[in-house]
Amino acid sequence: MTKPARVGCGVLAAHGLLVLTVLLGVPLEGSAQLPGVENGEWQYLGGDAGHTRSNPGLTQITASNFADLQVAWVWRGDNFGPGVEYTVRSTPVFADGVLYTVAGQRRQVVAIEAATGETLWTFREPETMRYLRSPRTDFGKGVAYAEIDGRGVVYVTSPAFFLWALDARTGRPLEDWGTPVPVDRFSETGVVDLIPDLVRDWEPWLSWDGPYDPDNGIPQRLGMVTASSPPIVVNGVVVVLVGHEPSYDQTRIENVPGDIMGYDARTGEQLWKFHVIPRPGEFGHDTWENDAWRWSGDMSQWAPASADPELGLVYLVTNGSTVQSYTGHRPGHNLFGGSVLALDVQTGERRWHFQIHHSDQWNYDIPTAPILMDVTVEGERIPALIQNTKQGLVFAFNRATGEPIWPIEERPVMQTQVPGNYTAPTQPYPTRPEPLDPIVVNGLTEEFVIDYTPELKREALEILSEFRVGGLYVPPLPYPHDQDYRNVIGCMGGLNIYHPPVADPTTGIMYAPHSRVCSAPRFMVPTNGVDEERGLPGQSAEAWRGRERHTPTTGTTVAAWAPGGPGEFPAQIEGLPIYKPLYEALAAYDMNTGEKLWDLPIGQTPERIRNHPRLAGVDLSATGGTGHSIQMVMGDLLVQTTEDLRGDTELSENGMPVLRARDKRSGQIVATAEIPIPGQYGMMAFMHDGKQYILVQSGSARRGQPGALVALSLP
Repeated sequence: MTKPARVGCGVLAAHGLLVLTVLLGVPLEGSAQLPGVENGEWQYLGGDAGHTRSNPGLTQITASNFADLQVAWVWRGDNFGPGVEYTVRSTPVFADGVLYTVAGQRRQVVAIEAATGETLWTFREPETMRYLRSPRTDFGKGVAYAEIDGRGVVYVTSPAFFLWALDARTGRPLEDWGTPVPVDRFSETGVVDLIPDLVRDWEPWLSWDGPYDPDNGIPQRLGMVTASSPPIVVNGVVVVLVGHEPSYDQTRIENVPGDIMGYDARTGEQLWKFHVIPRPGEFGHDTWENDAWRWSGDMSQWAPASADPELGLVYLVTNGSTVQSYTGHRPGHNLFGGSVLALDVQTGERRWHFQIHHSDQWNYDIPTAPILMDVTVEGERIPALIQNTKQGLVFAFNRATGEPIWPIEERPVMQTQVPGNYTAPTQPYPTRPEPLDPIVVNGLTEEFVIDYTPELKREALEILSEFRVGGLYVPPLPYPHDQDYRNVIGCMGGLNIYHPPVADPTTGIMYAPHSRVCSAPRFMVPTNGVDEERGLPGQSAEAWRGRERHTPTTGTTVAAWAPGGPGEFPAQIEGLPIYKPLYEALAAYDMNTGEKLWDLPIGQTPERIRNHPRLAGVDLSATGGTGHSIQMVMGDLLVQTTEDLRGDTELSENGMPVLRARDKRSGQIVATAEIPIPGQYGMMAFMHDGKQYILVQSGSARRGQPGALVALSLP
């Protein structure tokens, strides 16, 4: 096999979106799954250390008995916190007969008996002002679990940015672990205040002459830090992930960087810290022009991490820097933003990286954990890392070396017209696999214009003629502007945190949901140094218990430009988008070849489209619905449902949400079962006392059903 290169010369052709081919699905010789699901357990957020969200060794539930599934129990999470939560993003871990997860805005840790759904214990961090000021408290995705000296330990990072180690049997903070925190009601042990470790070598902190108050955390003018995803424990090291207020809500250029930190799982001692914004003398420092490394921040790790314990590597993905819509103050590629990072888990040293996109100003943060599994490419066994993106591009690397499995080429992209702004001249595009949605290659060209009738196509082309069409990397225009077109249009066709991809290590097949979205970015207007007041859009002050604001602006220096001016999105035709659907879909890739095997519409065509008077008599069976697809691999099945968070879930004839068993090779539905509450985000499968369970994260604000866990088993 020819050694893969980082830059290739081929250009992908746009293939049709609805493809269905026969898949042989021969198991990979010597295929093995990374640790985490032995003996029917699910010890990582994503099942195994490679975050495949699969448990192919569980075969008790099959296509022949799937319809017999019954609700074993329902665990409700609506009484954990000051308000009812309908959103559930925390996939539990399962070990030694117990499920561990978090619930509510406080991310209260709970232990649940696997056979009955009984709550065994809970742990709640004492309230602090820095918690009350923390954004996205309801975005907690779970906990980490490890066995240390023969004892199970649960690790969790709180919204206030404390790291806790809890005894898995009792829920009590671990004795002789961490460092005492001088905050009322905090225990003397079992916790680490992460903020001092994060900022101790950060120049703005060193220049600040104020005292440190652990109850308040970092002063708002210096920055803000939180956590979304849980830590991951690898080879005795707890790797902590960092979060911030999303960059698209920031108007000022300063913030604290999201440096990645490693702690001794046995003692809580800090072992290392990796600078996500490189300092002088560090690799990547030259990608920050204008000395922007001194004051730029963010580079959050919103998505969970994955790991290969045998290689001793942990894999993380990052978002962009503070002020995502304008980068004139920080020209350059801005490593390690928008990147896949492979770090040595013992030292924190970078083994390899790849920047998925340069100088993010599109909110293209990488939303899902890297998937790790072995594949066989042209007869060569390769330890692979597969990274899905919001854009709809799929990247594949040798996870040991960082070499792309297939060539990746840098392609020229549209350049900014905003005075003083910066856009990278090129962006990386994989030559294989093909994108989840072919529209992302060249954008909304005539090929993708709505064409159900000749009249609709003509009207759509007339509208489109008033815009400039781009691809994935369309920068906003200044307002006003003197171009002969109204605005620019870009399209993406990927996935987000709400519907992560999954994979089957026994076949090398990866399954990725995706959605098509085309839009025109908001115009940019000069700020003249005046900040915009940001409050609580759509929320009452009471709902946030007196928080000053839900989206706090950090820093002191207002960016030169910010989104503003009138909205200028592509017009619709009597409520119909001017681009063709596929609204929601699920694609399968053979990662041994990089070929897309099939791409299926998910969900029913929305009623507003199905009953549109201008579409009478038109076949609308292959458009897909509005609810994202969520799935996992279990035995020979791809278990799948549609969520109700941002679209309508599919219902049975009885009006109940539907759980589907699909053949994992063809994607065809082989059996169905009803569930009482629509699914969300993800699901898991485990074995307990000889019985196999499917656990669905559930909830629906639309149906008035609070966040819950629904466990299913055979009678």
